[in-house]
Amino acid sequence: MADARPGFGAGEYARRWEALQARMANAGQDALLLTSSADVFYTTGFLTRFWESPARPWFVILPQTGAPVAVIPEIGAHLMAACHTGEIRTWPAPDPQDDGVGLLTDTLAELVPEQGRIGMPMGLETSLRMPLGDYLHLATALAPRAFVDATDTVQRVREIKSEQEIAAIRTICTIAGRAFDAVPTIVATDRRLDSVFRHFQAALLEAGADWVSYTAGGAGPGGYGDVISPAASVPLQRGDILMLDTGAVKAGYFCDFDRNFAIGPPPDAARRAQDALYAATDRALTDLRPGMTARDAHQLLTTSLRAQGATPCSGRLGHGLGVTLTEWPSFTDRDSTELRENMVLTLEPAVEIGPGKIMVHEENIVLRADGPELLSPRAPCDLPEIEI
Repeated sequence: MADARPGFGAGEYARRWEALQARMANAGQDALLLTSSADVFYTTGFLTRFWESPARPWFVILPQTGAPVAVIPEIGAHLMAACHTGEIRTWPAPDPQDDGVGLLTDTLAELVPEQGRIGMPMGLETSLRMPLGDYLHLATALAPRAFVDATDTVQRVREIKSEQEIAAIRTICTIAGRAFDAVPTIVATDRRLDSVFRHFQAALLEAGADWVSYTAGGAGPGGYGDVISPAASVPLQRGDILMLDTGAVKAGYFCDFDRNFAIGPPPDAARRAQDALYAATDRALTDLRPGMTARDAHQLLTTSLRAQGATPCSGRLGHGLGVTLTEWPSFTDRDSTELRENMVLTLEPAVEIGPGKIMVHEENIVLRADGPELLSPRAPCDLPEIEI
C-alpha cells in the first residue's frame, strides 16, 4: 500500500535521519534535540501553522539510531501520528508548573548515556523555541550529560536538497510566477501600493500557494529605498519603479524571488540598473559551480555589476532557500561556505541608483554539477511597463 502520510514518503525521511545520524556520530553526539518549526518539520513532516502560537513548546529527539521520538503537547498527537516519527510522548500543555520539561528530561535520560552529549543547533540562523529558564533547568537536571552545538550537524544535511525537495520548490516558484504575471492587472484595478500588496497576496493563494508568509517590496520615483518595508497607503505614479518580493509556501517549502515593474516609461537610470542586474544574474547563471564558496558568488555578482558601471549594494547578494524563507549560506564577502551540488540558492544582486534609491533583482536556482538550473521563471530582460 502507498504511504499515505504527509510529506515525501517514508524513504525520504529515513534518508534524512541517516544523514543526520552519520554527522552526529562523527561529532560524538548521542542525540539531537530539535525545537524549531523548520527542524521539526524537516525530520518528521509535521506541518502546521499552530507554531504561530507561542503558548506551547515542541520537542523532537533524534537518537543515534532509529526514528525520532516526539515529546509534544497532546493537542498535536493526532497530527504527529500521521507523520514520520517513532514514539510520541505527550503532556497536557500549557502547564505553568511543568510545560513538558519533566517528560523531556526523562526521555533524554533514557536515550542518552550519563556521560553522553546532546546536540542542539546553537549558531547563526538557529533559535531555541522553549523558555530559556526551562532549558537551563533541563541542562541542570540532565548533568553530567552535556549540551553541545549541533549547528553544523543540521545545516550541512539540510542545505543539500533531494530531488523531491527541489521539485517542491520549483512548484511554488511556478505558482509565484503566475501571481507575478497578474501584477499589471492588479495595478490597473487599484493603484494604491498597500492594495497592490493585498491583491498580490490573494493572487498567490489563488494560484495555489498554501500560505504567504512574506510579502514586501517598495515603490518610488526611479527606484525604492529598501526591500523590507510594509506597503504604505500611497498611490503609484508614472515614473515609479515597483518591486514585489514574496516568500510563498507550498507543502512546507518556500520560494523567494522578486520582480520589478516600471509605472509608465522607466527613467534612464532605472533602465541602466535593470541592464546591470540582468547581466550580473546571467554571469552567475553561467559561471557558478559546486566547489566555489559563497564569497566567490558574491564576487561574481559585484564584479559584473561594476563592469556594467553600477554600484553594488552592501550586504548579502543571495542566500540559501528551503523550509525557511532564507537559509545559509549568505553571499557576502565574509562567508566561506562551500557551495555544493543540489543546494537551492537565490541570486539577489542589488544596485544603488542614487541617494535613497536602489533596485534589487532575485531569482531562485538549484546548483547542479554543471552549473545553476533556474527554478523561478526568468524575469524579462527589460523592465515591464505598466500604463496607468
